[in-house]
Amino acid sequence: MFYLAAAVSDFYIPASEMSEHKIQSSEGALQITMKMVPKMLSPLVKEWAPEAFVISFKLETDPLILIDKSRQALEKYRHQVVVANILESRRTSVIIVTKDSQTPLSLSEEEIAQGMEIEEKIVSYLQGQHTLFMEKKI
Repeated sequence: MFYLAAAVSDFYIPASEMSEHKIQSSEGALQITMKMVPKMLSPLVKEWAPEAFVISFKLETDPLILIDKSRQALEKYRHQVVVANILESRRTSVIIVTKDSQTPLSLSEEEIAQGMEIEEKIVSYLQGQHTLFMEKKI
């Protein structure tokens, strides 16, 4: 099982293009051009571990596009699960998206008060999904 937590960023500044010293504000407005971080999900699924149970994350700010973007990722990368979440509620609720289903997981007010984290529910649910995946492989 590969549980691929959210990327730190989709963009970066190559070391060769970084300023050696502090950028002085007295020089006026700053314009930054960033490069795309290479996507590692495709080679993982296609080349490195084609038989693995692979889980990725999709974080959005717009709830209206979350499920569509998650399904697009499943279609594009051909992995098993996307843990979809909205930035505003990412600590308390997610939707587990597969090619056939979408399963919401949320913390109750009581669970939040007890200090439970959404990751506990995510991992517990995904352990069950992984077991089903493995049983189909045998």
